[in-house]
Amino acid sequence: MSMVGRWFYARPALDVARDLLGMVLVRRSPEGTVAGRIVEAEAYIGIDDKASHAWRGKTARNAAMFGPPGHAYVYFIYGMHWCLNLVSDADGVPSAVLLRAAEPLDGLELMRARRPKARSDQQLANGPARLCQAFAVTGELNGADLCVPGAPLYVEDRRLGHGPIVAAPRIGVDYAGEWAAKPFRLYDDSSPFVSVR
Repeated sequence: MSMVGRWFYARPALDVARDLLGMVLVRRSPEGTVAGRIVEAEAYIGIDDKASHAWRGKTARNAAMFGPPGHAYVYFIYGMHWCLNLVSDADGVPSAVLLRAAEPLDGLELMRARRPKARSDQQLANGPARLCQAFAVTGELNGADLCVPGAPLYVEDRRLGHGPIVAAPRIGVDYAGEWAAKPFRLYDDSSPFVSVR
């Protein structure tokens, strides 16, 4: 089991999204450590992508997307939910991968405590907001480096693999015109922990 290095993220977002499936997201916190196998991810591929936060240019909110690869981009939506993205591509190229769902592996009791309304373990991290709740991801991790020793948030390669990969349109980006139909949401079709099919 080893932390994924910066080279992994320093590639096009679609490649990173595909290769994240089967990898393990790890979150260390004072409460304990939780981990889950990534089963669904969504790519945002730069300033031309009208579904991306970067489309209208760099702002204080999306600045992490424009930074070096291998960092977290965490943002708040609907005045109530956090979402976690992993910055990809090259420094200055605003691309990132939204983590949409994970299969809980380690720290289930802690995840259950953080998500007391989840009706089953399948609902602990099967959606971007649920994943952030289960993994205690908030704006404090925006810009966090995923590739340094002792990082509170990182990705591990445990060689778990995945089933057939489905490429589908992204969720909630109908405003993006032709970009809304792009098959940039990738998920493990064999996993019952995917958020939407």
